[in-house]
Amino acid sequence: IKLLNHFEIKTPMTSYHEYNKIDKAYVLINKMREGQNIALITDAGTPGISDPGEELAAMCCEAGIEVTSLPGPAAVITALTLSGMPARRFTFEGFLSVNKKSRRDHLLSLKNETRTMIFYEAPHKLKATLADMLETFGGERQITAAREITKKYEEYIRTTLEGAVEHFENNPPKGEFVLIIKGADPEEIKEKHRADLPDAETVILKLINDGMKGKELSRTASEILGISKNEAYSLYLKIKAE
Repeated sequence: IKLLNHFEIKTPMTSYHEYNKIDKAYVLINKMREGQNIALITDAGTPGISDPGEELAAMCCEAGIEVTSLPGPAAVITALTLSGMPARRFTFEGFLSVNKKSRRDHLLSLKNETRTMIFYEAPHKLKATLADMLETFGGERQITAAREITKKYEEYIRTTLEGAVEHFENNPPKGEFVLIIKGADPEEIKEKHRADLPDAETVILKLINDGMKGKELSRTASEILGISKNEAYSLYLKIKAE
């Protein structure tokens, strides 16, 4: 609005937000069908990224209306490039649910995610979100908490999840946040998987007692133990010989 006023642009404006996004979208689509051009502008971030503009763009595409985009700053990319985290592969998860169970379920689904993870978060939810992340990913997991990107009070806090929880206990969160979490270490996941596997000999003995043998036993043991069929068959022969 300040820019429009500064340049004395008098083009009519209307509000478009989370609570009117569907009904207003139909109104706007009808105007475009009548030949009008409409620009969707946001006061923060990028339209369509964790933003009701996503629905408007989708409904325009569905209605056969041409949609174009003018590149601009996107908090998700800006924060990632300055986070110090691996940026070649990442997953953008947007805002987590305000519902505690849904939020925790979402995070649990990412527990073994090896890509860099990026979240948006509001200041009043930040401490609860960080506490759940600490519980899910562990206190040593690296995080960059970025706030007020490209604005006067821009700040990047690079620490661990344990450090982030402590920091915001002593410094009340202000401004909108982007949270960049380092992905899980693939080797640690493999080691944990191996540690969680049942004892191979116990599994194969049970399968033998269940009447399995040969290829059927090797295939089943391979699936249970996470080893190759050849390894499972070698163990089977060794146990039989003993």
